[in-house]
Amino acid sequence: MDPLRAFRELVRMPAESVDLGCGALCIAQIEHPELEPDHQLKRLDELAARVGRADVHRLRRFLFEEEGFSGNADDYYDPRNSCLNDVLDRRIGIPITLSVLAMEVGRRVGLVVQGIGLPGHFMAEADGVLFDPFNRGVAVSRADAEAVVARVLGRPVPLEDSHFAPVPKPQILLRMLANLRRVYIDREEWAKARAVMERLMLLDPDSPGHVRDYGTVLMKEGNFSRGAAHWEQYLARHPQARDAERVKAQLTEIRRAIASLN
Repeated sequence: MDPLRAFRELVRMPAESVDLGCGALCIAQIEHPELEPDHQLKRLDELAARVGRADVHRLRRFLFEEEGFSGNADDYYDPRNSCLNDVLDRRIGIPITLSVLAMEVGRRVGLVVQGIGLPGHFMAEADGVLFDPFNRGVAVSRADAEAVVARVLGRPVPLEDSHFAPVPKPQILLRMLANLRRVYIDREEWAKARAVMERLMLLDPDSPGHVRDYGTVLMKEGNFSRGAAHWEQYLARHPQARDAERVKAQLTEIRRAIASLN
């Protein structure tokens, strides 16, 4: 099945029914177009078969001590860190993909592991135990979590109960895509950035910025007419947007440039 179509069908499901591992692997197909998700899902099954029991401490020890999964602090923005198959291969990743790994292996042994989206950092929680997959699965208190967030953001952020609420699976996929969008734009890999934007618009169709940014990426690829059409769509839907005047001015310049080529 076409990867984008497969992703579309997956995200149409009710949030609680979304297969997070499959969704993560559909995202990884942007970096690895030939990736076979079913094969990678079997690798998760194999890991789960070796955990042995549904216990959060056993899961943490297995994944982050015995198997050696850890955070890639040396090359955080390598796109492979956002691809679950690469995390399985290389045993390194970023907080959210390592948390997805824990969630999916935990689910397979009957353990409910939730993703916790703290400001600037992603952790996991099961049976009342908060742990940090990026830091070899160490269990953390709320005070520890505040220290981690302060270190990541460079300033203290008081954490409230709402910060520790589980993140729904579609939102986890949204965050994974947002990470990849930043990576591909910084690398000027516009075709991959476009593929990210196509999936973001499927997951979050009501976000006005996605239509605008999709148009921008299309223009970066040299598809000025389609890009301009998406900017026009953005302005028609959101005439009072903060950046409306700036987008209008840029659109005028683009239209002039297109006209000069005809």
